[in-house]
Amino acid sequence: MITLTVTSKGQVTLRRDVLEHLGVGPGEQIDVTKLPDGRIEVRAASTGEISSLFGMLTKKGRPPLSIDEINEITKQGWSGKVDETR
Repeated sequence: MITLTVTSKGQVTLRRDVLEHLGVGPGEQIDVTKLPDGRIEVRAASTGEISSLFGMLTKKGRPPLSIDEINEITKQGWSGKVDETR
């Protein structure tokens, strides 16, 4: 168990090992869910939106994408790391 200290401003700083466990870094967000028994659940915020994929699978003047290319684009879209050059 990790014990954290609340500042006078009501803030808590998560330790580096906790952030690494969540897979988040500087500038990224986390989601906090308040549970009914007074506990909270902390997880990395989803940064990808399905809408980031719209229009990516059709490009004028380019051949259709392979299944492998579509799968890679989908994975990037959900991770929030979309390669706009495709």
